[in-house]
Amino acid sequence: MTEETWGRVCNELEKTVGKNNYLTWIAPLRVITVDEGIAAFEVPTKFMRDWVQRNFAESILRELRKAGITVERIDLKVAHARPAANIAAPRSVPPQSNVRRAAVQEDVDLPGAPLDARFTFDRFVVGKPNELAHAAARRVAEGGPVTFNPLFLYGGVGLGKTHLMHAIAHELQQGRPDLRVLYLSAEQFMYRFVQALRERQIMDFKEMFRSVDVLMVDDVQFIAGKDSTQEEFFHTFNALVDQGKQIVISADRAPGEIKELEDRIKSRLQCGLVVDLHPTDYELRLGILQTKTESYRLQYPGLVLADGVLEFLAHRISTNVRVLEGALTRLFAFASLVGREITLDLAQECLTDILRASDRKVTIEEIQRKVAEHYNVRLSDMIGPKRVRTIARPRQVAMYLSKQLTTRSLPDIGRRFGGRDHTTIMHGIRKIEELKGDDRQLSEDIDLLRRLLEN
Repeated sequence: MTEETWGRVCNELEKTVGKNNYLTWIAPLRVITVDEGIAAFEVPTKFMRDWVQRNFAESILRELRKAGITVERIDLKVAHARPAANIAAPRSVPPQSNVRRAAVQEDVDLPGAPLDARFTFDRFVVGKPNELAHAAARRVAEGGPVTFNPLFLYGGVGLGKTHLMHAIAHELQQGRPDLRVLYLSAEQFMYRFVQALRERQIMDFKEMFRSVDVLMVDDVQFIAGKDSTQEEFFHTFNALVDQGKQIVISADRAPGEIKELEDRIKSRLQCGLVVDLHPTDYELRLGILQTKTESYRLQYPGLVLADGVLEFLAHRISTNVRVLEGALTRLFAFASLVGREITLDLAQECLTDILRASDRKVTIEEIQRKVAEHYNVRLSDMIGPKRVRTIARPRQVAMYLSKQLTTRSLPDIGRRFGGRDHTTIMHGIRKIEELKGDDRQLSEDIDLLRRLLEN
């Protein structure tokens, strides 16, 4: 295969996998041979070999075949004893265009996770539920002196945590190319740590992670219960903070709510700015739909969108932004295929399953009423200040179910339980979790209440 042919294949791969994925994972590949249906490539590291094989092998095969190359599979070989200078992307690629450059030190190479080109600040719709998180992320993205460390973003699925993480990395990549920025998931951190232990390269691992300027770790709840990984994460965290380096963390829960996370790590994570991304409200959901629709009007120029459709979707689909955007994507694609105007009737026909799943939403008030009825206590007592056990235990059950069955944050739940502090709510939830395993009656009560509320 000639360099010209591989160049054409690379151009097509950049279009299909996106610029950031291409620069991070495809550009560093070096063609060795194409022989007997096997295309052999050299890759800088084992980590990159595994990632490319798992995520991009099929795309590479497809584009090679389109270019007329007879190939059945690709073989990725790890380069041996090559200096780090040869590991970086080709010289034609500006080093600041590749977040991976931030992970290349003198003799240690660690690619970060690929960034999604769509997840920028320009495409992040700001509303009351996420305005503090957005402002904090913007401040970190300026790359100036550390003002709060770490920045800890938490919230449920599809509320924008990963979007903001990617947006920070994109902004730093453009505005501060001098900074070494490393973004990856907690799972990748753990994988690299285990790999370093296995290959006896733990000092290289430590040097790599402790020499970055900005460390960004997504979904940190995944290291909970992994003792050795938590130990290394703790020391890495301390080393970076002591150097005044910025850390950005995300999780699906507040630090204090992550089970099996060491107390010293919880304490460290709570020292910075902890920001809750609240569930979206109607205005924010409508804004997201309107923004998304503008891009779809360019993609589907002939489609007509009837009045009231976006408002209908914003009212009916409130689970998370991914479901909301997925519904709109499906609606535009369906309307384009069948050649019909996007009306309320079409929306209901096309999105039946999504709308049905969104119909049944449990409220905290409904939970409180059901629990009060079940335990034969007055609703006013459950919300009130009384602490006698006959009232306190049902109250804790209601707190537990509120956390399990709604997307409300702990402070929000506390406000609905007579203005209680979020730590009180957390204590109540933990108490029920502890008792459930030993108290069969309590466990049966909770299962019954859950079925009553969900049906």
